[in-house]
Amino acid sequence: MAQTILIVDDEKDIADLLAAFLKNEGFTILTAYNGEDALRLVTDEAVDLAVLDIMLPDIDGFSLLQKIRIRHFFPVLMLTAKGEATDKITGLSLGADDYITKPFNPLEVVARVKTQLRRYQTYNQPPSLTEYDVQGLQVSKQKHKVYLYGEEIKLTPLEFDILWYLCERAGTVVSSEELFEGVWQEKYLDNNNTVMAHIARLREKLHEPPRKPKFVKTVWGVGYTIEK
Repeated sequence: MAQTILIVDDEKDIADLLAAFLKNEGFTILTAYNGEDALRLVTDEAVDLAVLDIMLPDIDGFSLLQKIRIRHFFPVLMLTAKGEATDKITGLSLGADDYITKPFNPLEVVARVKTQLRRYQTYNQPPSLTEYDVQGLQVSKQKHKVYLYGEEIKLTPLEFDILWYLCERAGTVVSSEELFEGVWQEKYLDNNNTVMAHIARLREKLHEPPRKPKFVKTVWGVGYTIEK
């Protein structure tokens, strides 16, 4: 699903210019030309990031930022024609995440938007999985060990990485291409036989019946999965 960017600027030409560049990057754009409309959109829509001008006709951007921050914590980039350090300090102290001075390069704004979204997602993602334990198969990322019904199974580093990649995505089907690029960190280029060979060795070490594997299962024509 495309992320939603709210642009708040009373200068329509600037708002439209930013909207065009951000749309070109695949973002969904909401536009407001005053503070009242901006607050309504923030309330009614799922906004992922806002680009907020300080000079608005009905309310200054600092006050608008304060109102937004009462309930919302998505990244906010401040836009201003002023370059004074005091304005930047004020905006950042009120909860702005970045500051851009007009005139600006739209490509720089796009880059800053992407950076702030990445940071926000990193800080707000759920804790990563460190242990997998289902039906007698135990996998520990921290200890880099695998146990099957209490007995340690010796895997090569690559075999462990394949198994852990599937454990992290337990319950979903992972294609050969995704598995190869995620584990080998190389372009796929039709390396299905490589993936199949390593999956076969992994299953052998897990004492899986070739025709009816219990743990690492094949979804024909799609990829591989492990139970959640």
